[in-house]
Amino acid sequence: MRRSVTIDRLGHQGDGIAEGPLFAPRTLPGEVVSGVPDGNTLTEIRVETPSAHRVQPPCRHYKSCGGCQLQHADDGFVADWKLDIVRHALAAQGLETELRPIHTSPPRSRRRATLAVRRTKKGAMAGFHGRASGVITEIPECHLLHPALIAAIPAAEALALTGASRKAPLAVTLTVSEIGLDVLVRNGKPLDSQLRIDLAGLVDRFKMARLVWDDELIAMEQPPTQPFGPAHVCPPAGAFLQATKDGEAALLAGVREIVGDAGKIIDLFAGCGTFSLPLATRAEVHAVEGEDEMIRALDAGWRKAAGTKKVTSEVRDLFRRPVLPDELNPFGAAFDAAVIDPPRAGAEAQIAELAKAKTPIIAYVSCNPITFARDAKTLVSAGYTLNWVQTVDQFRWSAHTELVASFTL
Repeated sequence: MRRSVTIDRLGHQGDGIAEGPLFAPRTLPGEVVSGVPDGNTLTEIRVETPSAHRVQPPCRHYKSCGGCQLQHADDGFVADWKLDIVRHALAAQGLETELRPIHTSPPRSRRRATLAVRRTKKGAMAGFHGRASGVITEIPECHLLHPALIAAIPAAEALALTGASRKAPLAVTLTVSEIGLDVLVRNGKPLDSQLRIDLAGLVDRFKMARLVWDDELIAMEQPPTQPFGPAHVCPPAGAFLQATKDGEAALLAGVREIVGDAGKIIDLFAGCGTFSLPLATRAEVHAVEGEDEMIRALDAGWRKAAGTKKVTSEVRDLFRRPVLPDELNPFGAAFDAAVIDPPRAGAEAQIAELAKAKTPIIAYVSCNPITFARDAKTLVSAGYTLNWVQTVDQFRWSAHTELVASFTL
């Protein structure tokens, strides 16, 4: 039975929420909508009274694709909503600060994506899964992905025709590198000699820089490098990479501003050197990361780079074994600043140790405003000032929000 409701607000996943709560995907606050309740979700939605912020989605795939959640809202609304997510997360911890205007990456700039690719009776299809669905939506005119990724869809389909079973889709991660396409495939058939030969042929045919099949290297024509400052780093296949070059540049600009003229910096959760290597043009950097392959990639990139100061590195699980105050202040040779870029869980244990060590400057990069605000509360309680937060939206039209924040003791 259909029911009419008024949308009160958006939830953290971008769904409209009406009294109940009743969740209504792709609706906006103030809208009157009708639909059929299914548990706590409204289905078969019709917008009876649209919001002034409602727009025609720019991408023709939006209705069926699950890759974006907010193309039905104008850019100003999305920007304000994401800033409010950060503001409310801080307020929940009793904090407030300057929120700088949001920086949003342009359309068609996402340089990495994992496509679902399935064999079909007529060939193969590649795209994103629909919302809460196993159905794959093809995305030849996606407004999110870099044109090089759209151009790589035929290569993903050829990989499925060559090495996918009929039972399950491949997960094909495509990354734009300086050299060409970097490809990682999971859920494929077990490798045998013929499959290796066939896959190597696809590398040549589609001019892939590298192809990795379920963690085994098939071929690498040239190392698929990423530029981090003056260094050119070849990350492990599928390793973390900021979603857009534009977003990475915005985060780096914030980090540079925060650390200023610091001469000695520790970079925690350093990855492959996104911040360590650019910062090394001005400062000595100690990079700490839990994945050995990523640290080896960072170190190799630094050794070949010109114009950098000393970069040391360490493999360490910062959740189980955070860097302690006596390590942050060895023999009085303290780090002038710390950069920390943890995963979504935040860095509760490591932040506590930074606070004890009284590291004077902290640049905190976060992909989760909730855990960031929790960690910010720890720092502020220890005597730090939260000077400002710069929100960065490099996952355009999604509910995902990133930021960089300045703390000084």
